[in-house]
Amino acid sequence: MYMHKTLLFIFLSLICFAGNAQTGSLSGRVTNENGAAVEGATLKIKELNRSAITDMEGKYELRSVKYGSYTLVVSALQTDAKSVSVKVGTGNTVMNVKVKSAGARALEQVFIEGKTEKKTIETSGFAINVVETKEASLRNVQTNELLDRTVGVRVRQNGGLGSAVEYNLNGMSGRSVGIFIDGIEISTYGSSFNLNSIPPSMVERIEVYKGVLPAHLSGDYMGGAINVVLKKDISQNNIAASISYGSFNTYQVDASAMYRNSKNGFTAKASGFYTYTDNSYETWGKFSKFITPDGQVERYYRARRFNDSFKSTGGRFELGFTNVKWADALLLGYNGSSTDNEIPHGQVMAKPYVGRTSEAQAHVFNLIYNKKDLFTNGLSLNVNGVYSDRSTYLQDTVGYLYNWDGNYRLDFYNRPMYREGYGQQGLDVITDISRRITTLRSNLSYDIFSGHRLSINHVYYTVDRDDEDLLRPVANGSLKTISDLQKQITAFNYEAQLFGDKLKTNLFLKYYQQNVGRTTPIVSTVGGQNVVNTARSDKKIDATGYGLAASYALKPKIVLIASAEQAVRMPGDTEILGDPNENVLSNFSIRPEVARNINLGFRLGNFEIDKHRISVSGNAFSRNIKDRIVRQVNSTLSDQEVEVSPFMNIGRAKSLGFEAELGYAYSNRLNVMFTFSKFNSVFKQGDDSVTGQRLTQYEGEQLPNEPFFTMNGNAQYRLNNVLQKNSLLNLFYNFGYVAPFRTVWPESEWFTTPTQFAQDLGLSYKFPDRKLVVSLDAKNILNAEIYDNFGVQKPGRAFFVKLNYSINRL
Repeated sequence: MYMHKTLLFIFLSLICFAGNAQTGSLSGRVTNENGAAVEGATLKIKELNRSAITDMEGKYELRSVKYGSYTLVVSALQTDAKSVSVKVGTGNTVMNVKVKSAGARALEQVFIEGKTEKKTIETSGFAINVVETKEASLRNVQTNELLDRTVGVRVRQNGGLGSAVEYNLNGMSGRSVGIFIDGIEISTYGSSFNLNSIPPSMVERIEVYKGVLPAHLSGDYMGGAINVVLKKDISQNNIAASISYGSFNTYQVDASAMYRNSKNGFTAKASGFYTYTDNSYETWGKFSKFITPDGQVERYYRARRFNDSFKSTGGRFELGFTNVKWADALLLGYNGSSTDNEIPHGQVMAKPYVGRTSEAQAHVFNLIYNKKDLFTNGLSLNVNGVYSDRSTYLQDTVGYLYNWDGNYRLDFYNRPMYREGYGQQGLDVITDISRRITTLRSNLSYDIFSGHRLSINHVYYTVDRDDEDLLRPVANGSLKTISDLQKQITAFNYEAQLFGDKLKTNLFLKYYQQNVGRTTPIVSTVGGQNVVNTARSDKKIDATGYGLAASYALKPKIVLIASAEQAVRMPGDTEILGDPNENVLSNFSIRPEVARNINLGFRLGNFEIDKHRISVSGNAFSRNIKDRIVRQVNSTLSDQEVEVSPFMNIGRAKSLGFEAELGYAYSNRLNVMFTFSKFNSVFKQGDDSVTGQRLTQYEGEQLPNEPFFTMNGNAQYRLNNVLQKNSLLNLFYNFGYVAPFRTVWPESEWFTTPTQFAQDLGLSYKFPDRKLVVSLDAKNILNAEIYDNFGVQKPGRAFFVKLNYSINRL
């Protein structure tokens, strides 16, 4: 309590520095004489020595610029330098600059000052990596694949495209890691709209935070967060579309369009996608088994997966106004999506399923309002409200047992094995789960004076959930379990930039509240008839968290980063209430977990030597966790093929590790990136909170089912004027390495995931008109054995072709 009062005192004391200085923002677009966007141009305010770099659409933005008249210097490799006068006044000052393309000339050496959006975010004091999607959007690369190549990130998937996904950030996984789309929890959108189904062409960038989170992502997450920022380009009207086809009968189609009326600011956006795959890839590793009639298990059984098709369809629409006097953005949106998914097996690949299927739909409505300098200079308001109506239908009524050859499992008398009243995973079931979710995120910030900002953030999140058993209706009603969860998080943030902007700090205090209730049907027999009564359970939790993130620039290209926090993570509705679609049992008694997180890191570069450019970054981290929440892992070898399990608390655990990233570029043609992450996630003390079994014998052991040592590398080489003048050919190579790790507590060769080393090749060819791009990708080219969650084998060698077409000027 003393620590809480001390932090609050510091927080309030900092506010006392408040003064009042008028600032605005300067933004616009840089184009050449033909109206084409100039990417990578540097815009520098000469008098303030502040810079920005244009993105792929030629856009730039400089925030918190003091009112006044300045000289804006524009320079780029492909254009002549140009200086323009600009006056920054109330609100957002727009300055579009047209420059002249440079003629043929020799450029011995070019120095570009300023920060890209990526570097600005990565040096803000948080342990963060920004994944750019420009190149990946032209190739057959899933958003999850981009994340899996990011330092410290491991995407855990139960099979191929469309299977259940879990994200691991340096040993923290499950709901410890927040997944956002534009700052809104992805769970709001439902399983039919997730990172598997969002093509990179719809994504501007992906922000991966490890540990401490910034104000706009305030929540009950302690492992970090992944925030997918969708494209919001309003600088020009455009249409883009792509189609791809590849192995396992995989189709993917996506399209997007944007229109804005420059006179009144009316804006319309639309995008959609369609994905289908059979997922009919081969499995042949140690976890692939065949069971003979006498019960013998044959390992390393080569089989082709079946009953594993996945189809996903979705559309996103937004209407409103942007960059008008009364709002930077006011948008009303609708997001609709649906999936049809065959479920091939349970948590492990013990046996195949036939006839277990799920269907999901989501109708999501959202309201976005953003305004800088609201009523007075420096006051900003951001509001994002979402209402989602989701439904999931699960059916499992086939009682026959099957083998991985696609035929019935036979008993000792060579008869098909059949279980009356059972489905593939247990009792036969037809279940409908409906969820009504409301999420409201609001942020009110005030620039007290230049470089000092105070903000208040509030998150309101509710889930009303009905689980109905459609297979077993009773006389006076159905067996419907009604649950509700309400969560509120309030955060106070104070951001400061000191010592000539060399030191950046973010001090925060959080208050968490969560209420969970469940009404369960109880069937009794009265007078020979079944009567349904109900039982009610409720749970209330509150907690406090706090922390600090800071960065210090020793030199412009040498930045030290540190952050620390006490974080609280409330269990989510899936962890409390379960989810049969993802093989999760309920655990109403699960407790919140509390962690003390520390991150210490650095970023060096970019250092330029002639035509060479090098950057290095690293981050050491510590996670000391009480009541760690994990998916239940078996503690004996006698019962390893459990197909459903709950989440549970295991007492205390501690993670220590280090991650690093090395980047190299040569002459704007060759780009190479290498990353690695190594940590020890150790069980310290506790028991299995579900069974009550003591786990003393595993104290000091690495937590199972967590890949603790990973490496990734990729290289890209660009060739100009191949086959045609003004064309562009990019060649790609990628590798991923995962060290062996156990899938269960006891040490066993048969339950240890082996070493994994996958390699990919690819190319993309951009035609001279820059409208059409063709790409080819060969994934896992050497057909290596690749595994994931609980030893499930992932696809082997696969080939894909993709066509992209865009019209950027309408």
